[in-house]
Amino acid sequence: MRYNKIRKMDISNGPGVRVSIFMQGCAFHCKNCFNPETWDFKLGEEFTCDTIKKVLDLASKDYVVGLSILGGEPMHPLNIEGTTSLAKAFKEKYPNKSVWVWSGFLFDKDLKDKEVLNYIDVLIDGQYKDELHDFRLKWCGSTNQRVIDVKESLKQNKIVLLDDKKDLVGV
Repeated sequence: MRYNKIRKMDISNGPGVRVSIFMQGCAFHCKNCFNPETWDFKLGEEFTCDTIKKVLDLASKDYVVGLSILGGEPMHPLNIEGTTSLAKAFKEKYPNKSVWVWSGFLFDKDLKDKEVLNYIDVLIDGQYKDELHDFRLKWCGSTNQRVIDVKESLKQNKIVLLDDKKDLVGV
């Protein structure tokens, strides 16, 4: 598995100041994707235990409220094991910081039985659809995408969308 880049202070991919990692490799190739340089599974840097350690170290700052995992496609079969390891290590070290993940795969169709969901607070699911693009959306690019409260969805055994009125920093 590989990753494209790590941002140590990201304010555009989730609430508050976050550490973001962009996984390398995506098979969806959405029209007008904001990150096509992450499509090729062979590019980027090797994802290792040192990568996880680097992310955890960067997140140690008090002002960092969480981790965002994007792509590429973090839930692709070639990437999901590394994504799971990273999210698990992050939640074990920082249980009060949030993990947000963006994926073209669907929560209820493709991901519902995946271990990684145990470590994710918010999942933005669904492939970006250029014809459904809407600039007014806060955390996604097209109206088919959902911002899912994973913990509540797992508890209630149904999709629960994130309530924008919640204090998002701790979600």
